[in-house]
Amino acid sequence: MAGDLPDFYFRIRENGAAVFRVDTENRQRRIELDQIAVVNVKNGEIKPQGDRELSADDLQVIREWLDERRGLLARRDIDDIHRAVDHLNLTTQWAQSKATEAQLDEVTDTLLLAMHDLRSVLVRKKSERLLASQGDKPTGGS
Repeated sequence: MAGDLPDFYFRIRENGAAVFRVDTENRQRRIELDQIAVVNVKNGEIKPQGDRELSADDLQVIREWLDERRGLLARRDIDDIHRAVDHLNLTTQWAQSKATEAQLDEVTDTLLLAMHDLRSVLVRKKSERLLASQGDKPTGGS
């Protein structure tokens, strides 16, 4: 099993990961994890642990992991949005065909406010994108 293990292990945390070097070359032939750094996914900061200095190879592996992790999180974000659209459609169908008056009374105001908020943000963002794209084209006039 030890021959199949990677050289580094990343323990996922709230905003990044703790980075460990995997050691199987010890007398007991046990797997040991030696924490070498902490990485922040949001700002890209890599902090060595203790008095440790990270090698260029260490930093390269950590930066590659960071790029892969950011990509994965971005894909998850957009997938969550697609799921939210599905849930909105399912909610519409539920409200139209299955919901009782009591259930509708319970959720209507909250749903209307959330949808109003979402619509306002989407309309504003679309308007900003349209204005920005028109700024690249001549508009005539003064």
